[in-house]
Amino acid sequence: MSGEKMVRHLVLTLLAFQIGSDSCEMHAVYSHGGIVRMDTTKHSIYLVFTGHEYADGGDAILRTLKRHRVSASFFFTGDFYRNPAFRDLISNLRHDGHYLGPHSDKHLLYAPWERRDSLLVTREQFLADLEANIAAMESAGIPRSLVTHFMPAYEWYNDSIAGWTRQRGLTLVNFTTGTSSNADYTTPDMDQRYVSSDSIVERILRYDRQSSCGLNGFLLLSHIGTEPARSDKFYWRLDSLITGLKRRGYLFRWLGGL
Repeated sequence: MSGEKMVRHLVLTLLAFQIGSDSCEMHAVYSHGGIVRMDTTKHSIYLVFTGHEYADGGDAILRTLKRHRVSASFFFTGDFYRNPAFRDLISNLRHDGHYLGPHSDKHLLYAPWERRDSLLVTREQFLADLEANIAAMESAGIPRSLVTHFMPAYEWYNDSIAGWTRQRGLTLVNFTTGTSSNADYTTPDMDQRYVSSDSIVERILRYDRQSSCGLNGFLLLSHIGTEPARSDKFYWRLDSLITGLKRRGYLFRWLGGL
């Protein structure tokens, strides 16, 4: 198992113990200084995608979103924005009106998994990495003025990172826990930690049924691409999932519209 896969494996385990807010009277839910759920009084879902190394689902996701006339939010690393192989995809995402945001230039881990209140980077290192990420976005044709929201690498951060993000003039957002949609990167060699696409879809719909406020305000995260070792790609289920959630009355919103 690669080092990055081991890290992601660990964060999935840790996040499994987090419980998303089930209050239907909150206009935003915060954790460690970042927004982890939007307005729970609104019957809206925010589709968010992250990317660093892989983008094999890009074209399929674009087609699905266009078919449903849904705008989504995409957070990419600087390495992703600089990758020539992803240039056309980024251009098409911009053309279709999706939000494009930063996700750390080099996909840094900001805090230890076992000691979240500690730091692995200084304020200067964090801000320099974030600035490099935004510079890569500018080189890809995305105006700095349109960059409003930031999602931390590994979806792991603390109050210091959230505070430094605010000082930079951005809003830190993270995915809403409870559905395992972020586990779409897992691979069969993870054994019991592997989560199939069928299971992810079932957990999303089960959460909607069992939660008193359903998926209201959910930041529903998945990845724009995953390792070849995972042949069961979740993005092939996106079309039917959106169809089903629309039938349940959900509207889909994007962070760029806020």
